[in-house]
Amino acid sequence: MRTVHSVKDLRAQVKAWHQKGERVALVPTMGNLHQGHLTLVREAKQLADRVVVSIFVNPMQFGANEDLSAYPRTPDEDSSALFEEGVDLLFMPSVEALYPNGMEGHTKVEVPAISDLYCGQTRPGHFRGVATVVCKLFNLVQPDIACFGTKDYQQLAVIRRMVEDLAMPIDIKGVETVRAEDGLALSSRNGYLTSEERAQAPALYATLNAMGDSLTQGEQDFAALIDQGKAQLSQAGFKPDYLYILNADTLLPAAKEDKELVLLAAAYLGKARLIDNLRVDLQA
Repeated sequence: MRTVHSVKDLRAQVKAWHQKGERVALVPTMGNLHQGHLTLVREAKQLADRVVVSIFVNPMQFGANEDLSAYPRTPDEDSSALFEEGVDLLFMPSVEALYPNGMEGHTKVEVPAISDLYCGQTRPGHFRGVATVVCKLFNLVQPDIACFGTKDYQQLAVIRRMVEDLAMPIDIKGVETVRAEDGLALSSRNGYLTSEERAQAPALYATLNAMGDSLTQGEQDFAALIDQGKAQLSQAGFKPDYLYILNADTLLPAAKEDKELVLLAAAYLGKARLIDNLRVDLQA
């Protein structure tokens, strides 16, 4: 595995692969890798000849009071894990390499409407930062395929919309959420949990599953079901941020005639803000 830090070295390597007709997959990450990230890498290896992984903690997607400085950084461990997975190229740029003219005056990419909902309401500007850095990584790597986890369902929808609207020739592959045995979705932010909070944390996914069961059994009072879910989360020690029942494709509030639904949730447990989702197919 080759590790590069400069845009020049990244482009030179990827250009050589493309000139040989090799397909390139990109897995963008912020590091502190876990099995969820490594599952993305394994999927990428199945889909392409070469795999590029980027590690960049993107300051543009963090709000003023969020955890940028505290975000876990484990570059040595990450590099070793990626080497073991057979990654071809690790791109680890500095902030100056990606934002050479600073962030304030940097051109920004914004996906309207969908970016202002849900996580976008409680984290203003977050998805603008995500779209900007992902667009820049796409321009630098020019991958044929890019792999993202479905745990952040809204983020995946934002990226897909950006790729569609800007006519980027990239296949976006969503990879199913990897979970611990007790159901908790793997996340770098799980490291903020105390041992007591870690024991409480699976209640988030359990609540979504209970709501999903009610929906498949014919419950159509979505507002009441959401209220019940929030109450269950509060009883389990969470401070709910949001909980929604949405159309899985449009991410608009679900109507009774919708058959493909997604439950989106975000909740605080101690210092950690955990997100999760559950797809519900009422036609199955």
